[in-house]
Amino acid sequence: MNGQAASQHAAAMTGPANLDGIGFGYRPRAAYACDPLRSRGRLYAEPESRTRTPFQRDRDRIIHSTAFRRLKHKTQVFIAHEGDHYRTRLTHSIEVAQIARALARALCVDEDLAEAIALVHDFGHTPFGHTGEEALNEKMAPWGGFDHNAQSLRVVTRLERRYAEFDGLNLSWETLEGLVKHNGPLTDADGRGLAGPVPPAILHYSELHDLELHRFASIEAQCAAIADDIAYNAHDIDDGLRAGLLTLDMLREVTLPGSILKAVKERFPHLDPVRTGHELMRRQITLMVEDVIANARANLQSLNPDSADAVRDAGRTLVAFSPAMAAEEKELKAFLYRNLYRHSSVLAVRGAADQIVRDLFDAYFADPREMPEGWREGLDRAEERIRARDVADFLAGMTDTYALKEHERLFDRTADLR
Repeated sequence: MNGQAASQHAAAMTGPANLDGIGFGYRPRAAYACDPLRSRGRLYAEPESRTRTPFQRDRDRIIHSTAFRRLKHKTQVFIAHEGDHYRTRLTHSIEVAQIARALARALCVDEDLAEAIALVHDFGHTPFGHTGEEALNEKMAPWGGFDHNAQSLRVVTRLERRYAEFDGLNLSWETLEGLVKHNGPLTDADGRGLAGPVPPAILHYSELHDLELHRFASIEAQCAAIADDIAYNAHDIDDGLRAGLLTLDMLREVTLPGSILKAVKERFPHLDPVRTGHELMRRQITLMVEDVIANARANLQSLNPDSADAVRDAGRTLVAFSPAMAAEEKELKAFLYRNLYRHSSVLAVRGAADQIVRDLFDAYFADPREMPEGWREGLDRAEERIRARDVADFLAGMTDTYALKEHERLFDRTADLR
């Protein structure tokens, strides 16, 4: 870090100026909430806004970023061009943010921080969803692999280039902590990875702006993490029904949706299948949200944390399903895995998408001049590690549609992902 950056970093870590009385609608929060008035700051110090808290600014920067717009053409389960009504990474992220805000409001913590983390959590996903990530991870294996969570961090700290004074979005410490650790700590107290080596991008950034990888994340980050589970458990059912890969009769054999469908049938015996599916989705979200709120409140009452740091040191996730709901959610995930994610038609598309990502990586790695200006400069002379990571950055940022167009440009034949 150069002298200017180090000075800015030291200033940023003192947190924001006193914002009391400024017109951004600040309201008191629970003692265990992240307080925007006491944020740990940004890597590069900036004057504070007179109208927005640091977490509100983070959310706004995320929404106005290029990476956020690209999510509209990135796969959730079904390839984006298969139909206008299927979820994309963008619509999924918006749905996660709504649920995260609802949980944060009920637990009296910072809604803006929970929303920001929810909106940014999928920035690092490749085209074609987890298929693209798995293919790129294999291609990058000699150079540290590829992890979408680490890639999200790279996007918001390096790859977004919108500001005159720094690369990235210069988000607050709390938002970056939530992005990296929303699913729990990454290391033990001695720095050893809990699930294998910690991705280099996360380690390198944490050396500059310590994200305390051995601690749990904030309540707000935990709200965003479980909101992700709630959203896709319900909405993947909705998309599966729309695609004809799931049926209501199949869902009646699964405990959670089955009990909901039974209640809907009793209340509305002649309801058509489409509206029945929508009733299932909204009631399932409500049940899961209410279960999380009740269980989290019980956990908080038992622990009685007096600060956000007390939450980080709790040794466990506090915003979680009750044991009964966790068992039903596990059964539902297993059902979706067997009948939706591993459905033959989905696997056929995934196989073709996997090959497209592999082909593109090989083509760009062999000849970086095939990449656009701004990406290719000097890569033909760079060492393999640098070239591979730049190719992965470029490829991970692609939408499904752009990846297909690039494959059609570079290869004689491109699979039809329909």
